[in-house]
Amino acid sequence: MTETTPADDGRADVETVERVIPAPADAIFDLLADPARHRDIDGSGTVRDAVSGSERLALGSRFGMKMKLGFPYSMVSEVVEFDENRRIAWQTRPPIALLAKLAGGRIWRYELEPVEGGTLVRESWDIRQEAVKALVRPARRKTRDAMSKTLARIEEVVTSS
Repeated sequence: MTETTPADDGRADVETVERVIPAPADAIFDLLADPARHRDIDGSGTVRDAVSGSERLALGSRFGMKMKLGFPYSMVSEVVEFDENRRIAWQTRPPIALLAKLAGGRIWRYELEPVEGGTLVRESWDIRQEAVKALVRPARRKTRDAMSKTLARIEEVVTSS
């Protein structure tokens, strides 16, 4: 079951979706820490391929992704939070500095908590550092739906292995 809730602690620019996945946290974390697998779990349909940094992620790792949302583009992400098997987050920006002033800065965060029956996985879309929040706020509902699909895909991948 997926539960979707807007952040209730005053963080209006953070959207969170969570799901209990019947798998150990380390298996889920290993999937999240492998950018080459992000296409397999992306619920938005925008992630195409990792173009750089395909090794296992760690704090400070940078990786590039080919994307498509109507038109092809690319993003570069940096891991900004990392706690093995508990939390990983990366911040995305366009690869061209000039474009980064207009777009990018959002943080994708995954928090894992062992619970009875598996792992509670919490995915957050944090736009507090987004370059132009007004451009992305209208995508909130669509993003929340895509995050729910991502958690379902994560479950499919880790339970089918």
